[in-house]
Amino acid sequence: MARILVVDDEEDLRAFCEAALAGAGHDVATAADGVEALDALARRRFDLVLTDLRMPRLDGEALLRQVRATYPDVAVIVLTAHGSVAKAVEAMRLGVSDFLEKPVESPGALRSAVTRALGRDPLADGGGATETRLTWGAAAMAPVETALRRVAPTDATVLLQGESGVGKEVAARAIHRWSRRSAGPFAAINCASLSETLLESELFGHERGAFTGAVTQRVGHIEAASGGTFFLDEVGELAPSLQAKLLRVLQEREYTRVGGTRTLIANVRWVAATNRELVAAVSAGQFRADLYHRLSVFPVMIPPLRERREDIAPLAEAIVARLRMRLGRPGLRLSPATLATLTAMPFPGNVRDLSNTLERAAILSDGDALQLDAPLPDARAMPMDSPRNSAPTLEEAELTAIRQALQRHDGNRKRAAEHLGMGLRTLYEKLKRYRLG
Repeated sequence: MARILVVDDEEDLRAFCEAALAGAGHDVATAADGVEALDALARRRFDLVLTDLRMPRLDGEALLRQVRATYPDVAVIVLTAHGSVAKAVEAMRLGVSDFLEKPVESPGALRSAVTRALGRDPLADGGGATETRLTWGAAAMAPVETALRRVAPTDATVLLQGESGVGKEVAARAIHRWSRRSAGPFAAINCASLSETLLESELFGHERGAFTGAVTQRVGHIEAASGGTFFLDEVGELAPSLQAKLLRVLQEREYTRVGGTRTLIANVRWVAATNRELVAAVSAGQFRADLYHRLSVFPVMIPPLRERREDIAPLAEAIVARLRMRLGRPGLRLSPATLATLTAMPFPGNVRDLSNTLERAAILSDGDALQLDAPLPDARAMPMDSPRNSAPTLEEAELTAIRQALQRHDGNRKRAAEHLGMGLRTLYEKLKRYRLG
């Protein structure tokens, strides 16, 4: 049971949230605006605050700043009306655990979000705004965990290396959780997911009028993570100009917003991750040697899943526990035979590949026991009595090309998109279409 404070100026929504959460065994209090919420927080301890953004007297963003400053251990979920998603995402940079769009679709969706925010999802403590608990048990992971626990209490910069999907962000969040900065925010950014211009603004923030479309001042990830940990995923994909700017921040611990002149202090602990061989990239002139040395103060290599098969069973059990909640199938389970099959599989995409395999099996299995050999329906399949041309269709050829590009570039989607001559967003759309995860 958790103590939850629901803050919203809509009485009906407060009543809905109170009923849904109290029905799950939580101790729920309500407030009509930020002022009432701060009064309630001063009187008693809460584990989680569920708040709207737009409210009279003191709005949700101001409330969030006060909660983060005074009650850093309290989790926060933001409620946002349709059309205010950008505002909610901005709030997440200030340490929000999650956000829900109004109207909330069901009591179950609300309870699931609360469970994730409180860190009680079997895989939560992790993807996105939550953290993923370490389920490492393999002998190959013992030195990794030892290294992470050794370096966590320091402020040393850590470089996490390993194939795509091995759990580098899990490791980064573990470092944050075990560090002296654990009460502060954990901010993460994928350096391969944004254009150079957007990534610079996301990192450093920008001033109003800095470029076309910059209608307001924006706080960057570094500023939002002040006092906490900043995780740079796929750091090997940084453009040369951003490599130089990041190097200055690491050296001087200061930076300016895009279009600004005021010097800001970077009070963050740096953790970076890459699936590239950065030493080879330095030799090829694709990555700055001085930046590499700044990032690799404490390098940690995370082995692929095929080298730590003892981890497959506990990871699979944790993933299935999450699927039970997400799919609304409480009886979903893994049979001993299925676990044995999973343990023998290669999983070239590592933990992400395992997760996709189990989700696909859960969707296709008729009963509660997951069947890995359930056939995948093919809407393009031709009738049995129809002759089929031996030449591949355009879609089949495209699917093959995408798989080959991803394999060639070790799962790096940005480089695969460049190899295929398409935009990154187009590749993501095609991955979703072909159910490639």
